[in-house]
Amino acid sequence: MIMAAKKTTAKKKTSNKRLFRVGQNVVYPAHGVGIVQSIDQEVIAGFDIEVYTVHFEQDKMTLRVPTVKAATSGMRALSNELILKDSFTTLKGRARIKRTMWSRRAQEYEAKINSGDLILVSEVVRDLHRTDAQPEQSYSERQLYERAIDRMVREVAAIRKSSRDAALEDVLDTLAKARSRQAAKAAKDAEAANKDDEAAA
Repeated sequence: MIMAAKKTTAKKKTSNKRLFRVGQNVVYPAHGVGIVQSIDQEVIAGFDIEVYTVHFEQDKMTLRVPTVKAATSGMRALSNELILKDSFTTLKGRARIKRTMWSRRAQEYEAKINSGDLILVSEVVRDLHRTDAQPEQSYSERQLYERAIDRMVREVAAIRKSSRDAALEDVLDTLAKARSRQAAKAAKDAEAANKDDEAAA
């Protein structure tokens, strides 16, 4: 009887440590949005370990994450509405391109994408987005931009419970409006500067 009681207590403690439930959308840093398909017991290296079985539809892959290591692996729940709002505010900002070699910047962008942080991913989308009037991106820039926008759009869609296409349209629309406002302001500032020069002359 005592042994059975101990077993039950241990089981309860394990279930209390679970951060996620079956059917929940989660974000894994290296793969983006996935869904917890099940919570299973697996024998790994002779140990009985409880794992989250997470499926990533976009990559057609399944990952098994030990429940006790989920937090340290960086796996997290979807961002809340406040973070979502901040990510769109980030998109509206001016692109911040560092004057460093592309290889260094590419590493920084890669690290931001793989951080699993929605705000950092939004920064990559903002910085690498190009309008039709701007020079075309290099192949590697395009690849990073597409990865970043895909990560962002999938999380936005999951948070809003909308389609990927609707989320993509919203992100692109936000970027287009921001670039349009920035171009209009730059033109206005340039016109004001010209008038000041003429007045001084």
